[in-house]
Amino acid sequence: MLSAMGTRTLSLTFSAAMALLGAGPAYSYEVGYPGAAQKPGVTLGGSSAGTPPPGIYMFDQFVTAQGSITGPNVPTGPKTSVSAAAVGFLFVPGWTFLGATYDAVIVQPAFSSNISAPVNFQAAAVHNTYVVPAELSWKLGDSGFFVKTGLGIYVPDGDILGANGLASIGNPWWTFQPEFIVSYLKDGWNLTANIFQEFNTKNQRTGYRTGDIFHAEFVATKRFDKWTLGPVGYVVSQVSNDQSSAFYNFAVNSNRYTKVAAGGLVGYDFGPVALNVWATNEFYSTASGKTPSAGVDLATVTHAWSAFASISYRLWAPDDGAAPRRLLPTK
Repeated sequence: MLSAMGTRTLSLTFSAAMALLGAGPAYSYEVGYPGAAQKPGVTLGGSSAGTPPPGIYMFDQFVTAQGSITGPNVPTGPKTSVSAAAVGFLFVPGWTFLGATYDAVIVQPAFSSNISAPVNFQAAAVHNTYVVPAELSWKLGDSGFFVKTGLGIYVPDGDILGANGLASIGNPWWTFQPEFIVSYLKDGWNLTANIFQEFNTKNQRTGYRTGDIFHAEFVATKRFDKWTLGPVGYVVSQVSNDQSSAFYNFAVNSNRYTKVAAGGLVGYDFGPVALNVWATNEFYSTASGKTPSAGVDLATVTHAWSAFASISYRLWAPDDGAAPRRLLPTK
């Protein structure tokens, strides 16, 4: 999600560019797929295992990412850019279960992408809706530690076009995303590790199944009065091989990719509205996997910097007349 939301990774541009250039099946994932359902780094602006007071919260998120395509045997290629926006809602009804506080999330992202010459590719449309039917957050006494777990789902309801369903922004399959979050929230500190993994079902049009994608995102911020400052970072990696189908004559590559990024976050609490802005730079990006027909490793990956912004506010609270409180979204 942009925080709690799914925007797609910048590596969308690799698959589109290589398909247009006719470079062959050197992919870490199905041709036309960006390689992950959720934009790495998007949770950093509100990542926490805690839960805000009961109410209905709304958040708006924005991201722009600029980079280039490269690989072990591919020189730096076309420039790429992605812009995205998403609207989400966090529901905290005040329920408890097994000692944990319950919440639910729904997010609708949309974005546009561009690849520069010689490809000159553009796309803009609505991505799959992201739904978290249940998250459970446990407060571990007065230690300051919180633990949260939940299950996110990308529903295949986005703009889906083409023979393989990947000519637009939506994905013609379900993605299930279990999460585990640990936070230390005390004395203004937010030290959070947000671990989640994408498990994809088969493409409903081609039968191809993209391998699992692992995400780990980290926050270490400190609140000073109304200001919040600190470093952030993430790791994203494909951790299992794809499974091909008759649509592609069962051709599949074992290509995998890994990207590591670091950056910083600045936030300000206006009272009824909270604003967070953060940026990351991928200082390590690698992909590997041999192209069967050529025997040459033509795997590629995007290498990019990204800037994010998130605005959050409470729409409704059960205590009448209460002022909106700051939102701490988790996805």
